[in-house]
Amino acid sequence: MYSFPHDLLQAQREWYAVYGRLADRTTSSTAAQTTALRRRLHRLSVQVSTHPYWEAHAGGAPAARMALRELARS
Repeated sequence: MYSFPHDLLQAQREWYAVYGRLADRTTSSTAAQTTALRRRLHRLSVQVSTHPYWEAHAGGAPAARMALRELARS
């Protein structure tokens, strides 16, 4: 079991929320709204993938990343 920092877990949860909003956007969404969501998703991707937590788990990073994703979805 992994013990993830709160900010990392929160960023991954927010990533899923933003991704879902992009996937569910309606035809009434404006280009500006879509662009803002895409930018937020990109910033969250960078925040999650470059978090200092991963430096300490270099060898087990793939398994830890999957565990983070599963935990964030639950």
